[in-house]
Amino acid sequence: MKKLQISALLAVLAFSPFYANVFPGETASIVRTIADAIKWKSESIDVGNIPQGKPKTIRFEFTNTSSKPIVIENVAPSCGCTTADYTKTPILPGKKGFVEASYNAAAAGAFMKTVNVTTSESKTPKTLSFKGVVVA
Repeated sequence: MKKLQISALLAVLAFSPFYANVFPGETASIVRTIADAIKWKSESIDVGNIPQGKPKTIRFEFTNTSSKPIVIENVAPSCGCTTADYTKTPILPGKKGFVEASYNAAAAGAFMKTVNVTTSESKTPKTLSFKGVVVA
C-alpha cells in the first residue's frame, strides 16, 4: 500500500505545473529569427485570367532581413507544368532576391500551383503559391 501511495505521489509530481517553467522559453525567439531572415513581398499571387497556350511567369521577390548572406539551396515546383528560376548568388543582408515560376498554360480552367523554396537559413521549405484561370 505504501508503494502505491509513493507511486501516486510521484505521478502527481511528474505531471505537475511546477515543472512547466524548467526549460527556458527561447524557442519562440529562434523561430522568430528564422522567420525574419527573409521578408517576402508576397507569398501567394493571383494571376487572374491568362490565355491558353502562352506560358506565364510569376515572380516572387524577397529581401534578406538577416545579418548574414542567404543562399537559395533548392526550388521545387509542385508539378511538371511549372519550371523555376531563382537568384543563384548569395543574397547579402538588406539586398533583394527572387524566385520565378513559369507556368505552362496548356489546359483551360482554374489552377493553383506551389513552389517550395529551401534556403541556407531554414531547411524547412517555404511554400509559395500562385493561382489563376487559363482561358481558351
